[in-house]
Amino acid sequence: MDRRLWRNYDLLLLGATILLLIYGVLMIYSASHDIDAISKSAMRQAVFAAVGLLGGLLLTSIDYRLLDALSVPLYVLTVALLLAVLVIGQVTFHAQRSIDLGIIDVQPSELSKPLLIVVLAALMSRQEERQLSTLLFSALLIALPVVLIYKEPDLGTSLVLVFIWITMLFASGINILYLGGMLGGGVVALPFLWLTMQDYMRRRVAIFINPASDPQSYYNIQQALYAIGSGGWWGKGYMKGAQSQLHFLLVKHTDFIFAVLCEELGMVGALVLFALLLVVLLRTLRAAMLSRDSFGRLVCVGIAAWIFFQCAVNIGMNLNLLPVTGIPLPFISYGGSSLVPMLTALGLVQSVLLHHRKIEF
Repeated sequence: MDRRLWRNYDLLLLGATILLLIYGVLMIYSASHDIDAISKSAMRQAVFAAVGLLGGLLLTSIDYRLLDALSVPLYVLTVALLLAVLVIGQVTFHAQRSIDLGIIDVQPSELSKPLLIVVLAALMSRQEERQLSTLLFSALLIALPVVLIYKEPDLGTSLVLVFIWITMLFASGINILYLGGMLGGGVVALPFLWLTMQDYMRRRVAIFINPASDPQSYYNIQQALYAIGSGGWWGKGYMKGAQSQLHFLLVKHTDFIFAVLCEELGMVGALVLFALLLVVLLRTLRAAMLSRDSFGRLVCVGIAAWIFFQCAVNIGMNLNLLPVTGIPLPFISYGGSSLVPMLTALGLVQSVLLHHRKIEF
């Protein structure tokens, strides 16, 4: 790659991302350091972060437009991985979501997010003038992975993919009447979705509506609220949170790490987190606006939608504004299967920036 292209590299996006990763490793260490089963989580997360950054750098060095021609193989790969996890995947907590590779466990559902963003961007950029066919064909493309992931079962990731798809459709300039009709059809289908949901999924919705219906299951949500509320403006101090350090709060290094952060670092710590996440989102959308083609623009929009939706749902869950899901907080929650694909995707955003204009002499 010509070195002159690297003039367009977004150092602000990279800096905000690295600060978020450091933030995440510190909070994971606080939440897990004295629990034998997960005591090495912070160190593992640091390794995942390094792998993800290297993967992102590798993707940055490749012209993102080459992926347009690979959209079909990428879609086939996505479906093949999702089918594989239903056949040979290991069962954990009544869900079959990951494949054990010996050293690490891989979740194809997490890998499907960046892969499907590329596939959908390729389709939508080629059929911009045929809006109805784009809507129908993209719906067929996204439906198969969503159903396969839902069968694992994993409703949260299915919803992430649906949100990404809808956002990319909107960004592609599709007629608002088509989009409204599709959303109306989705609302009509909600009763059918309810009937197909697993018992634990329906229970989470019921607890969200009426906590008194299952006080035992509501326990951790209540502890999260105690943690967030007790942090005040400045928090109780790093590694000094009562709910987290005394183990009242469960799954605190993954789903409920935002509650740990608020208890120990307070509202100020949460605002720092929001500011860094906002920088990542705005710089990703900036890349979308600077893109020279629809494919690059839609890829960046899809990645921004992915980050935004997971942040909103995870934080909303911690605040009891949304039902509990297993959706991680980007860059902060523990997990290499979610972190590495996201960091690699940001490398794709950087590639769009590097190629958004001709080389200047």
